[in-house]
Formats: sequence, structure tokens, C-alpha cells
Amino acid sequence: MEKMNNPKPDKKRRWALRRHAIFSAFVLVIIAAAIVRSSIATSLDSFTFDEAYHIGAGVAYVRTGDFRMNPEQPPLTKLWTGAYVSMLGYNLSPFRTFSDKDDERTFVEKDAYENNDPFVLQTRARTAMFALNGLLLLAFTLPVRRIFGDVFAVAALLFLAIDPTVAAHMPVVMTDLPVALSSGTAILLAAHAFRTWRIVDLILLSIGVGVALSAKHSGIITLFAVGLIGVTMAVVSQKGVSASVRAKRVGLTATAVLGGIIVLWAFYGFHFRETPGSTDETFNRPLAEKISDIKSPVYRGILNTTLSVYMFPRSYIWGLADTVRAGLEGRAIQVRAFGQDYYSKGPIYLFPGLLTVKLPIGLLLLSLTGIVLLVGRRMPREFAMPILVLTVFSAIFMFFLMRGSSYAGIRHALPIFPLMAVLGAAAMWWAVRSRNYLAYGGVALLVGVACVSALPQLRPWEYFNELAGGSANGYKYFNDEGVDLSQRIGEAARFYHAELEPVGEVPFLAYFSNEADIKARGMDYVGHDHERDDPKFEAEKITGTFMIGANELGEGTWWDVGRPFRSFSPTKRLGNLFIFQGTFDRPTAILARSIFYRAVYGKIYVNEPDIAAGIEGIERSLALDDSCFFVSLELGNQYLKIGDRQKAIAAYKRSLARAPQTDSIYDLLGQQVGRVENEPMEQITPLRNPGLE
Repeated sequence: MEKMNNPKPDKKRRWALRRHAIFSAFVLVIIAAAIVRSSIATSLDSFTFDEAYHIGAGVAYVRTGDFRMNPEQPPLTKLWTGAYVSMLGYNLSPFRTFSDKDDERTFVEKDAYENNDPFVLQTRARTAMFALNGLLLLAFTLPVRRIFGDVFAVAALLFLAIDPTVAAHMPVVMTDLPVALSSGTAILLAAHAFRTWRIVDLILLSIGVGVALSAKHSGIITLFAVGLIGVTMAVVSQKGVSASVRAKRVGLTATAVLGGIIVLWAFYGFHFRETPGSTDETFNRPLAEKISDIKSPVYRGILNTTLSVYMFPRSYIWGLADTVRAGLEGRAIQVRAFGQDYYSKGPIYLFPGLLTVKLPIGLLLLSLTGIVLLVGRRMPREFAMPILVLTVFSAIFMFFLMRGSSYAGIRHALPIFPLMAVLGAAAMWWAVRSRNYLAYGGVALLVGVACVSALPQLRPWEYFNELAGGSANGYKYFNDEGVDLSQRIGEAARFYHAELEPVGEVPFLAYFSNEADIKARGMDYVGHDHERDDPKFEAEKITGTFMIGANELGEGTWWDVGRPFRSFSPTKRLGNLFIFQGTFDRPTAILARSIFYRAVYGKIYVNEPDIAAGIEGIERSLALDDSCFFVSLELGNQYLKIGDRQKAIAAYKRSLARAPQTDSIYDLLGQQVGRVENEPMEQITPLRNPGLE
């Protein structure tokens, strides 16, 4: 009788279930479509430079619980992919002692490329990463829905599904997209939790923060932002709240942050030491030395403090030291930004500029429209605080990006994408709610323009929008890992087998790629057999086929590999791999670079070093091309080791003359020269070469 007299609750319940089903269907269809689109668009891509290294380390984590290998990155993607790959079968070699990172990488990649089928391995890894990133997209969508509603959440997901950079990263065993999505999720969970202060919301926040920490070391910025936002909202966000309640909320914020750290520890099995059952360090290089590489005493002090109080697992701290040195202080790498060349760090406006040229113009305009609507107060008041919280996080993250090294390009800026998606979703939500045909049409046009620009793209890693000349010309203005990261080596091998191998021609290869990957593909190239190939560089003019990557084709401060080819049109182009055929000036930079790395990784940084042979190789490299400062630096290090003071001084001075004065390495070289001139040789430590990692 009561049910018959009061039918409204049942009707509301049915409508709620129907609405939830419709929302779920939309979300699942968009995620599935994003995976299918990414699978097709990236079908030509080979492994990126680091993927096999990550996969092999992940399998080792899963099977042994030992985290000694590849500690540069936290374990989320490695554990996930390693578990799936291990379940389907993976041959894992017993551990041995490693002399440095390159030795360890070689060991892991031998397993991936020689003791397993690398092409089957890539297929399995892509499947695992599509699943992980699909789940992270879903996880991001849920707090967007809770805070902003169904339409807003679907719109934000659609924004990310259209974007080519997201599509490029979905199948790769790397950390950038997982940390972007998990950080965006954590910040939105924080915006909700610090408004309700409910225990369940704070627990979800801790999980979100822990996943971000486990995805990439930049998740520490997420941890810091959550703490800052929580304390701020606890202290100043509400009027009429007693001091005791504010203090309690500050304590809840600290508890949520601590919970995130505990979740991180769970990914390491709650083991402080990298190797269970052993108190000895088993890294490829001692942690104390890794921390000593860092130039800033402040950063060194922070890392030593986290180590002394057991704040993070030791493997995580090792990787954090690597991140600080390479990501914040910079690497010896050339960067091109807006057509200008820089050492290590681009201009302060680089990362905002990269967002401008990497996002499809339609999506960029949607985000800008969202900003206008917010500033113009055309959005509900309750939307303002969550978007402000996400903006504060993005501003903090952008601050560290601007201060750090620029080598990775847009992939390091991916944690800004959730904000861009939410802003774009605000514009789409407003158009739907306004019931204005002009608004409908304008937003639909922008979405359509974005789709036309982005969806047809193969090789989405190489995508630039029309402001940067599109995918065809973006490499002319930008040179970083967001342009290319070894994905074209498979296409190079197919060209070799189809066009060159049948006629007995061996190409010159100047493309940043993995030696083990090249070997697995059965590709021969000049430089593979040094005794056979070194004489081919002796003539002033050389005829043959040259494969040059976009990053190598641009002008270089040192080892200007592309100089002989820039005035010619390529015979063929495979994405950002250029193939030149004909007669060209002798490319001495290619040979000089090859000889240097052969000497360093084949003679010096090995278990049984041959310093004399290493010095001979470095001297040969410098005789061909002395433009690279860290080649002379390494020569100084080796003469220092054997106690030849005068040659060490000469080499360090030669390096100082070439070193970038904008980087702290210049001052360190000056100090090293002074020390070698005046102090006992045995008391002087070689400089860590910034060109070796």
C-alpha cells in the first residue's frame, strides 16, 4: 500500500540507475575507442629507448621481490607490466654484480631482446599498458563526476581521448602518462576530501597519492601539493570553524599524506632495502655516490635526511637522487625550442609553449574558453574551488618544470593535461547546459577541428599542431624526447631489409636507438663491425645511404651529425626518420661519437676496465671532432686515475673552454683544474660526467 501511494522514490531510483548505466556506457565506449585509436596510431612504433629495460626489471621485481635493477623509476608500471609478462612466460637470468647503469641496462636488455622474443614481448607489454592506462583514465573520470557531474566527466574524458600525446603514451611502458593521470586523480580527490573531511574520502586520497608516488618520482610534487592544499583549506577556507577543528583538519591532512607514503611502501613490499635478506647495497652504483653527484647542497641534505629517517625505501631514494640530478639540475643534452638551441634547459616559457603547440588547436581553444567562463563567473560557484585546487597543483608542477632540464619535452609536462581537460570540459559542459544553439555549434566546431587535426595522425608521438607547422615540420623548431624516442628503428630495419640488403648495401645509421633492438631486427649498419667499417670514413666525400633521426638532423653545438645533410632533400621519410642517399661530405661527427661511446662503455665503465685503451679511444674521438666538452672531461678523469697531472690539467682545461657557462658544470670544471694543479692527485675525485646518462 505504501509503495502504491508513494511511487516517486522508485521512479527516482530507476532514473538514477538508468543515468548511471548511460554514464558508464559512455565512459567505457570512450576509453575503448581511445585504446583502439591509440593501437592503430602507434602500430608502426617500436619500443621506446627505455621500455625493454623497464619490462625486464619489472619481471625481476615480481619474481624475486628484489628492486635493485632500474631504480631510476618507481615500480608501478614495471610491476604491472612485469606481472603480466611473467605470467605469460619470460626467461629471467640470475643476477650478477653491475659496474654502472650501462652495464645493468645491457644485462636486462640481453634478456629482453635475446633470451626472449622482443616482438612478442612488445605486444604483451602494449596490452598490459593499455589496460593500466585505461583503468587510470577511468579512475580520473570518477572524481570528476563526483565533483562536477556526468556531462562534465564525459567531456573531460573525451578531451584526453582525442589528444594525440595521450594516445602516443597509452601503450608504452613508461611513467609519464600514469603519473599524469594518477596525480590529476589525487588532486581532485583532495579537492573533494578537504571539503567533506570524511574518513572514506581521506582514505581514497591517500590511495591516490600513493599511486602517484609509485608511478614516477615527480609524484612527490603531488604529495607536496596535497599537503599544502590541505593545510591551507583547513586553516583559511571556512569561517566560523573553531581552532580545535582547524587543528584536527591539519592533522587529518598530515595523516592523508602519511597514508600516501605508506601506499608507496606497499609497492616495495614494505622493504627498506632493495634486496630482501641482505643489508648490503646491490645497486649498480652506491647510493652515497649517487647523492654526491648532485650539485646542490640543499638537495643533497634533503636526500640524506630522507635516507636517515627511512622516509622512503632505499631504491626509491636512489631513483630520486637520479631524478634530481638529471631532471632538476640538468643533463648534458642539447635542446631546441622555438628554433633556438639551448644547453640542457630551454627558456622559461618552453613548457607553456609546448602545451600550446602540442595540444590540437581545437582542444587548446576549448581550454581557453573554459578559463574565460570561469573568470567571467559563468560557472557554478561550487566548481571554482576544485578547479582552483587543480590549478594550484599545475602551477607548482610548472614551476619545477621551468626550473628543471628540458630534455624530455612534452612527456614531462603531461601532469598539466588533467587541468587542460577539466578546463576544456568546462566549456563543453557550459554549452550543453546553456541550451544555446550558438554555444552548441561553437563547441562542436572546436571538438570537430581537434578531431580532424588529431585523429588521422599515425605516429602520434611526433604530433605538433598547425601553429608549429604540424607533424611534418615541428622537428625544425623543437628537439627533445617529445619529438622522437627511438620508435622509428623498426621502420628503419624494414627499409634496410626491403631496399638495401638485397643489393648488399650497408647504411650509415645516425639515429638514437637501442643496440640490442637493432641486433634483434637483424639490421646491419656502418659501425657495427668496426674493423670493416672505420675505413669507410677516410675519404673526404662518402657515397651511400644515411639514416638520420630528426633529433640528429638539427644543428648541434657539438657532434653536429646533421651538418652534411641539411642542405639536401631526403630520398625517403619515415615519420621523423630521414633517409638520404647520394654523395656527402665526410660525417666525422658520427664516427667521433661512436668511438667515444665505444671507448667509455666498452673499455672504461666495465667490470674489468682497460684505462689505456679507453684513453686511446677518447683521444681518437677528439682528433676527429673536439667540439664536445664532456669528451675532454672524461679524458681528464682517466688521466687523473692514472696519475698523469699535466695531461689531466690539459684535458680539463680543454673541456672548460667548451663547457656551457650557463651551467654549474663550468664552475665545477674550473674548481677541478685548480685542484689538480695544487692538490695531491690521490685526494681528488673524478667529476661525474654529465654526458654519460
